[in-house]
Amino acid sequence: MACGFTGQDRRAVEGVLREQAAAWNHGDLEGFLRAYEPSEALVFTSGGAIRRGFAAARARYLERYGARGAETMGHLEFEIVDVRGLSRDVAVVLGRWRLTQTEAAGAGVFTLVFRRDARGWSIVHDHTSVDKSGPTPAPSADDDVAKTDGHGQSP
Repeated sequence: MACGFTGQDRRAVEGVLREQAAAWNHGDLEGFLRAYEPSEALVFTSGGAIRRGFAAARARYLERYGARGAETMGHLEFEIVDVRGLSRDVAVVLGRWRLTQTEAAGAGVFTLVFRRDARGWSIVHDHTSVDKSGPTPAPSADDDVAKTDGHGQSP
């Protein structure tokens, strides 16, 4: 590709999302969070709220899912609709998420911005929304189900 983003890069980004869903489905919230850039520059938007920084995103996930474990976190699936390389080290992912087998069940879409650095590919911006036209998810504190709640989204 002209921008330097390759098929191998695409597979690596998709691999991050596969690992993230697998961690979620094993009740491993910390493993799920490893996909996010661990910095104050991270932007996480869901339920009409904008959160900045990894600590804020982590706190939100812990508040919502931290005590649940594999039995109650449910089953998370991602459908990757598009991966677009913007440069050699930046990609945008459009996808759908679906969370089942939990009171917080729901579905929606996400847009993730990934950036590659020395650690590899990580999510630097996650904008996740709930599909209000499908089955109604269980009520929540602020009516979001980031990426199951980024993806992302995204738990």
